Amino acid sequence: MALVAPLSIVNTVLHQRSKFLLNQIVGYTVLGIITAAMIGALVLLIVALLDHTQRASALLRSAVALWVSNILVFASWYWRLDAGGPNQRDLRGEHTEGAFLFPQMTLGDRDWMPGFVDYLFLAFNTSTAFSPTDAPVLSRWAKGMMMLQSTISLATLVLLAARAVNIL
Repeated sequence: MALVAPLSIVNTVLHQRSKFLLNQIVGYTVLGIITAAMIGALVLLIVALLDHTQRASALLRSAVALWVSNILVFASWYWRLDAGGPNQRDLRGEHTEGAFLFPQMTLGDRDWMPGFVDYLFLAFNTSTAFSPTDAPVLSRWAKGMMMLQSTISLATLVLLAARAVNIL
């Protein structure tokens, strides 16, 4: 994780200097590292649940942190990948195509562009309802990522429920 902070600073500088290709590469690298760490944390949570070595409160805190991380990580992936990412969307000045069909796109509002909060909302719904709620998914890569996000969220919640029942 010591790589994430310096790479994030580098990424900010690259964006400010309009080095969009390098900004994109560094952004994908940072997200890849964070995603790998999150999946590793899920494995550690599973091991801790099976070993019965952790207190219930510690497991609950870990599971909540993992669930929130899952939302933030996948919101970042959707934001970075949809329609070429934020740099490409800014250059085009409109959002008429993408992996997600946001309701605003169907209203003919060419000035509207999704921001990070739109992708955060999508990721939150995917982790809570295990499906998108207001934005249909159009591309195969996005469908695959949403299945992975839902699987991580479901595994976290099922493992917690199983442990809670075991404690009772």
